[in-house]
Amino acid sequence: MTPASLPYLAAALRRPGYLLSWWPWRALAYLVTTVPIASALAVGLLLVAAPLAATVNGVRQQSNPLSLPLVLFFAAGAVAVLAVAPVVSFPLAAIERWRLGVVDGRPLPRPRWEGLAARYTSAAGWRETAYALFLGAVVPVAYWAVLLIVVMDLALVTGPWLAGDADRVVLAWTVVDTPGEAVPYAVAGVLLLPVLWYGLGALAAGQAAVGRWLLGRPADAAALREVTRSRARLVSAYEAERRRIERDMHDAAQPRLTSITLHLGLARLDVPEDSPAARPLAVAHGQARDLMTLLRQIVHGIRPQSLTDLGLAGAVREVADECTVPVTVRADIAGPLPDTAETTAYYVVSECLSNVARHAAATRAEVRLTRSGDRLVVEVYDDGRGGADPAGGTGLTGLADRVAAAAGRLLLASPPGGPTLVRVELPCRP
Repeated sequence: MTPASLPYLAAALRRPGYLLSWWPWRALAYLVTTVPIASALAVGLLLVAAPLAATVNGVRQQSNPLSLPLVLFFAAGAVAVLAVAPVVSFPLAAIERWRLGVVDGRPLPRPRWEGLAARYTSAAGWRETAYALFLGAVVPVAYWAVLLIVVMDLALVTGPWLAGDADRVVLAWTVVDTPGEAVPYAVAGVLLLPVLWYGLGALAAGQAAVGRWLLGRPADAAALREVTRSRARLVSAYEAERRRIERDMHDAAQPRLTSITLHLGLARLDVPEDSPAARPLAVAHGQARDLMTLLRQIVHGIRPQSLTDLGLAGAVREVADECTVPVTVRADIAGPLPDTAETTAYYVVSECLSNVARHAAATRAEVRLTRSGDRLVVEVYDDGRGGADPAGGTGLTGLADRVAAAAGRLLLASPPGGPTLVRVELPCRP
């Protein structure tokens, strides 16, 4: 699985080949386009913060007594900033959600304008305001620090040329007089360039993580938690009912149907072949056998028997072996898994591999099953032609609904020309 096929920058940073992919350039584009936005916000904050800091400093040095009009002025300025910030942050948040797609392709909720009053009373409005404050106060400081490191490294790399134009050149922590003395520092600067590329990627990933945390959380967390609990209860009730139906069909209906089939078979032995009842009896016997086979398939379809016998990893390998495309399965899921997560993961892999075989024109595929803390992560990758669209009838919409019913989420990355990556994250708390 290559960094280019991953849906977000933070995951690509952990993969080999990051420096040879497009991710460093996307991270750089994200950082560069942040500069004008953060600069404008920083100037607005400085217009309020600089006079206040100067006044407070004067009071501390007892050279500038704080008068009542000055206090009222600063209070009015702070109130004005707080009054305008929630309104200004709404279009800013829309731009930032769009820009976040450069380094993080995972979908984000897009709140609508619900009126001026909602900007001051909703948690989403104040989270967007907090992100604007983050862009105007924290990001410029971090960017200046990184810029200083980049300039120092460039000075090391260009040291031999700079030393040829002057008597003495300062390179970071030392002074050189000749180009020959600057060469070792230039070599060190070149060796540090990949580190800087990773550092810029880490900076962009950190900023994107903050943006996703503040801009991606639902507007009503309490309501969402209640919906999640209700859905979990429904899923648990469905799972219990499914097991009851499976048990009743296996223990009651299936034995009786088997008995009927046996009696029909014995009756056929007692009826002469030239009897008028022989043919209808043979038809009834065949239909009973077909119905027993269908019932067995239905019972097994409720929960695949391979899951019970082999566990998730073994069942997935069995599905992979039956696929017409060569499939590699990598599993790291030590410990028991909840039935809901296990069954959902199995059907995710089955549906995805079925799509790969029918639609992707792929030469190989890979399935990864990993358990990270209290989450089960399922990734299905193929090197096919890409362009998978949930609206195209490939079963992805139903798959997303199945994952959502298990309180998980499905992420899809499938650019035209491929490759395609389907990532599913499922809760697997005991």
